[in-house]
Amino acid sequence: MRHRYAYLDPALIRSLGAAIDLLRLFNQLLLAAAGDAARAREWLRELQERGYLDGNVDLDAFFAQLEEQGLIRAGGADGGLTAAGARQLRRSAFEEVFASLGKAGPGYHSIHAAGEGVESLPETRPYAFGDELSAIDAVRSTQNALRRTKGELDLAEEDLEVSEREHLTSCATVVAIDISHSMVLYGEDRITPAKTVALAMTELITSKYPNDWLGVLVFGDRATRIDLADIPAIQAGPFHTNTCEALEVARGMLASRKHPNKQVFLITDGKPSAVTELHGVYKNPYGLDLKIVNRTLEEADRCRRHKVVITTFMIATDPMLQQFVEKLTKVNRGRAYFSNPYDLGGFVLADYVANRHRRVR
Repeated sequence: MRHRYAYLDPALIRSLGAAIDLLRLFNQLLLAAAGDAARAREWLRELQERGYLDGNVDLDAFFAQLEEQGLIRAGGADGGLTAAGARQLRRSAFEEVFASLGKAGPGYHSIHAAGEGVESLPETRPYAFGDELSAIDAVRSTQNALRRTKGELDLAEEDLEVSEREHLTSCATVVAIDISHSMVLYGEDRITPAKTVALAMTELITSKYPNDWLGVLVFGDRATRIDLADIPAIQAGPFHTNTCEALEVARGMLASRKHPNKQVFLITDGKPSAVTELHGVYKNPYGLDLKIVNRTLEEADRCRRHKVVITTFMIATDPMLQQFVEKLTKVNRGRAYFSNPYDLGGFVLADYVANRHRRVR
């Protein structure tokens, strides 16, 4: 029996679309509020009071639904965001930043070179002593035997062919996020897009590339490693920019990883203005201090010697800063992108997915 669905309720479709948009808006407010769901609730109500949000939207019902789904806690206890809510926030960031990402395979990073691996390639080669028997291409081997014997199925070693295997590798990545004062200066919020990228990277790696590893650190006057669960709570503060220590801490985080590819994603909008010394932190926010610059470049070169590639995402257009980033990139033999906060996710997507197959030399 054939069934035909002849009617879609426009009101239902509009309500579903409105609910999705409202959740996305709430997630953005959650990031801006450093994961404080109670504050995000207040901001959402304020937006409705000011007329930016349809007055007919029942926010009480929306919040009750989030509580029922276990995404936020009633009353805003402990900030109000639950573990399930944090996971949903990561998925939302992933959908926003990596919307154009196609389905990946079994969760590996492939490189162009052929060798041992788990994915068979269409190409085959003659069997050689030591090849695994499971790699023998039965169809082509049989065809070779039939062709050689003119129809008699008399299989010989010379008929055997084995499938080429795609060499598979994995990556260890550290996302280093600048939390200096300039990330929220001049009325532009740059820290929220940076957090969105870090959350999306977490979701991408855990869901698409489970063999990879991701670490996160924040850096201002000093660099500090944070847990992935702490990403929503990242906030910019009255700090300088200690890029040198950020690279040093990232290199230390990667040192214990056994992955063949190691990289640092450096997200910053300012010049290096601090460097750690034996008795404290030397700071100079005015211009490019040669002492700070040279120490930072030395650490970039040290990363290169440890086969750690630095990819810099500079959220700035100052020519002097661009020259510094270009110098750092040349020293490390890494990559650099100059973007704005609204394009940042796309740049990270393009770099991570397109370059995941490259083996560090």
